[in-house]
Amino acid sequence: MPHDSDRDFSPRSCRAAHGDSRSRDDRKDYKRSYDDGPSRRGDRGDRESSYRRSEEGRYGYGEQERERERRRDRERYDRDGERYRDRDSRRSSRRRSESPRSRNLSRSRSRSRSKSPVNKAKPNFGASGLLAAETNTVKSVDGKNSTVLKYNEPPEARKPVLGWRLYVFKGEEQVELLHIQRQSAYLIGRDRLVADIPVEHPSCSKQHAVIQHRLIQEKDEFGGSKGVVKPFIIDLESTNGTHVNDDKIPPSRYYELKMNDVIKFGTSNREYVLLHDDAS
Repeated sequence: MPHDSDRDFSPRSCRAAHGDSRSRDDRKDYKRSYDDGPSRRGDRGDRESSYRRSEEGRYGYGEQERERERRRDRERYDRDGERYRDRDSRRSSRRRSESPRSRNLSRSRSRSRSKSPVNKAKPNFGASGLLAAETNTVKSVDGKNSTVLKYNEPPEARKPVLGWRLYVFKGEEQVELLHIQRQSAYLIGRDRLVADIPVEHPSCSKQHAVIQHRLIQEKDEFGGSKGVVKPFIIDLESTNGTHVNDDKIPPSRYYELKMNDVIKFGTSNREYVLLHDDAS
């Protein structure tokens, strides 16, 4: 019986001792895997077919349908690109065919359109006239009728010192005497709600004219100035106008009246002769 000391425990001897057993085991495993190969490959094919079926069930289409969609997308992209290229080529040919002057005109028009200012409504803080209309509104006693006055007295309005009167004639006959010194202004017209001196003739306007007493400055014999209250008449843009001594006066302007002036309103045949107390 050999002693342990006589044995060879070198690495080479160990590999030689165990090498055959490992190689035999490896060959057996390889043969086993080769024999089982077809069955495993069949399992993999089954798994792929089941995956395709599950994919078709999930999305409603498979790989063939996706390939058809990709082909259609590529064809559509090619058609769109061809159409855009044709359009760009037509535009470029049109630009080349245009004259430089027409191109400059088109550019200037487009620039002017782009730079055109936007008309924005600015706030208007001016007087609207509603407050004045409210304060100038005259209502009847029962409140059913109302009239907006067309005239406002000026700051220099004054009551006269002299006793001015209007003698009303119809033809050769005196029909009325009107005292016009009791207030600073007298409105003449057909609207009895606001008229101080009502007239009936249809040619006269509702608010026809105003006799206004005004304080004006006049020079005296010494070269100084003094205030004098004098009568004026103003036509309120009436339809048929106001006449003084058969002359039509301008509308919306003060016209100075003097003693013995004859006033007519519209086409009425009534005459209003102006006199005062100092007349002899």
